[in-house]
Amino acid sequence: MKISQITFTRFLAAIAIVIFHYGEGAFVYKIKYISEIFAKANIGVSYFFILSGFIMIVAYHSKEKINYFDFYRNRVARIYPLYVIGLLLYLFTRSQETAFSPIIAYLAGVQSWFPGKVLILNFPGWSISVEFFFYLIFPFLYNYIYSRKYKFIWITGIVIWIATQVFCNYFMLSGLYEGRFSKSHDFISYFPLLHINEFLIGNLAGIFFVKNCKHKNYDWAILFVFSLIVLSLLFVPLYYHDGLMAVFFVPLIVLISMNNGFLTRMMSLKPLEYLGEISYAIYIVHIPVLFILRSFLWDYFRIYDKTVIFSIYIPVLIIISGFFYQFIEKPCRDYLKKI
Repeated sequence: MKISQITFTRFLAAIAIVIFHYGEGAFVYKIKYISEIFAKANIGVSYFFILSGFIMIVAYHSKEKINYFDFYRNRVARIYPLYVIGLLLYLFTRSQETAFSPIIAYLAGVQSWFPGKVLILNFPGWSISVEFFFYLIFPFLYNYIYSRKYKFIWITGIVIWIATQVFCNYFMLSGLYEGRFSKSHDFISYFPLLHINEFLIGNLAGIFFVKNCKHKNYDWAILFVFSLIVLSLLFVPLYYHDGLMAVFFVPLIVLISMNNGFLTRMMSLKPLEYLGEISYAIYIVHIPVLFILRSFLWDYFRIYDKTVIFSIYIPVLIIISGFFYQFIEKPCRDYLKKI
């Protein structure tokens, strides 16, 4: 089951993260309130985790059982080639020698398990490391839990989500948190077990969707939920990064998926759907592309203005990501699936 309109939302989340990482040179940081929203746009990663759990159920719900080998092969084919490209591009930007052990940790996809080492090399790769963990456990969850213990998974998923939110917000307000550049920050922000609630909640949303899907015009409901997201980011001082926004992301994903109104027709347009298709490439290469482009503009054109660089960076990033999608991601995915 393909949900075309939800694909475009991946692009919006990816671009929000790109702007967040670019920082104050992006034009949106000059607009009051809008800048406050993009200063917290790293919650786009949380959206990715929840959406990943949702899509996994939607993609496999018609199967009685998932074949482990086929599943892992397909996931590697989908994710790994560009994951490696992101690393190679990043290494290209480093003039100094890079240690061998971080490269091994990155290639093995285990960096998120080690506070202090999480953001090694192409640092957006930390979230792919977490996704690898989700993919590792999903076939077991689907084959032995979701198909047999329906009420149990709802209770367990919600309890895990609540426990994670209580723990994370307590941790951030306690003396255990030592600041942004500490191991405690790496633990609370990136450790896979603190993100498992997002994937599980996404799974539950997917189960609800496939059992209760009724296509109607939900345009106004979608806009209302989106408004709540904006207002919460502006005025609610809580820690959002470990799944708290699921209270809004889950209804947003479900409503968009069931919607047949104007917003769905617009988001299903082929150009917008294509932007969603290349969103993974945008996300995984946006840091090395920024480093390479910025160095090029500095050295050859003496362009140092952050706003000017940003206006060049975004279209260049989209074009390069489209190239990677067409000539690396898709061919590698098709080839690996045939093995």
